[in-house]
Amino acid sequence: MKTRYLRPSYQLPEIYLYREPIDFRKQANGLALLVELELGHNPFTGALYAFTNRQRNKIKCLMWEDNGFVLYYKALAEEKFKWPSPSDELMSLTGEQINWLLDGYDISLLKGHKTLHYDAVG
Repeated sequence: MKTRYLRPSYQLPEIYLYREPIDFRKQANGLALLVELELGHNPFTGALYAFTNRQRNKIKCLMWEDNGFVLYYKALAEEKFKWPSPSDELMSLTGEQINWLLDGYDISLLKGHKTLHYDAVG
């Protein structure tokens, strides 16, 4: 896999995916206000919040880091992100899963191959 330099850390303890599309004119303070008022979370805890636009071709990630907000923005040239369908639930992700999403994988599956159990070969 290619090395990525500007990506969320795999060790981030809290990552949340906001499933509804947002107005992408919102910048860091507008997104922080959304986190605070709509989700009831404190945007200053260091948790990362991921948002997408209606076309699903852009992602913004917001995170507080010591003395200011970090705003990560990625816009795809041709494709769309595989965003989980909207619901009232705020989806919790791992650092690995947010990076899968940024790479184009469908994280709504959130599972690998099924585990098989057999008692005998023949």
